[in-house]
Amino acid sequence: MRKLEIATLMSLDGVVSDPQSWAERYFDAEAVEQSLRRLETADAFLMGRGSYEYFLPTWPKAQGAYMGRLNAMPKYVFSSTLERADWHNTRVVAGDVVEAVRQLKADGSGDLVAYGFGQLSQTLLEHDMVDELTFFIHPIIVGNGRPLDGPGAPKHLSLRRCEARSSGVLAVSYGREEA
Repeated sequence: MRKLEIATLMSLDGVVSDPQSWAERYFDAEAVEQSLRRLETADAFLMGRGSYEYFLPTWPKAQGAYMGRLNAMPKYVFSSTLERADWHNTRVVAGDVVEAVRQLKADGSGDLVAYGFGQLSQTLLEHDMVDELTFFIHPIIVGNGRPLDGPGAPKHLSLRRCEARSSGVLAVSYGREEA
């Protein structure tokens, strides 16, 4: 069964919205290399409609090894309102999100990766579909914006790893709580 990892950019004060306005300066060569290594073990990218619309203007045309890998892999956008996807190798999935992701996890051999922490991520976490949750905590206090919202029920997680990047960003990964 495939593993699903959700990766989220977050400021020190817990803001997860609008990362293009505060996180870009931290996406240095080290971050690109680590992100590419992560994508090399994945064979599909999941996103909600909001993430899809955020990425669509720039990511399909972006260059480099990281973006080349992301653009080549299958992508699934979960939406009840989109009728088609205008990004190469992207399929719109409507209907029961949990069942669709359950099927994706059962099929294939590489991991599934999703970015951000919107409705899709919260739904998947609430239904215990997430194997690993990684926060990239940036050394900046944004001061306003949408804070990290979680699912309604408490989720107790276990620390899997924590690493500091030379930029000051902390990559902190959690998984299901060990029994």
